[in-house]
Amino acid sequence: MTNSGKKIDFESSLKDLELIVEKLEDDNINLEDSVKSFEEGISLVKECQKQLEEAELKIKKLLDDGTSSEIEKS
Repeated sequence: MTNSGKKIDFESSLKDLELIVEKLEDDNINLEDSVKSFEEGISLVKECQKQLEEAELKIKKLLDDGTSSEIEKS
């Protein structure tokens, strides 16, 4: 579900997280699969949080001075 080193689409990540939650809620999932799914979910959550923080920073910058050129350079 995740590609290390590649930036993943936020909406796709949320959809993947929903699938993981459904999988974890299944009574028939074994412990090994539960742990693997949980790890994937945590990774997706961290990536989503990072993308949200970047978006928030960009919005704050735009509200402060109306430009985003400094953010786009980084």
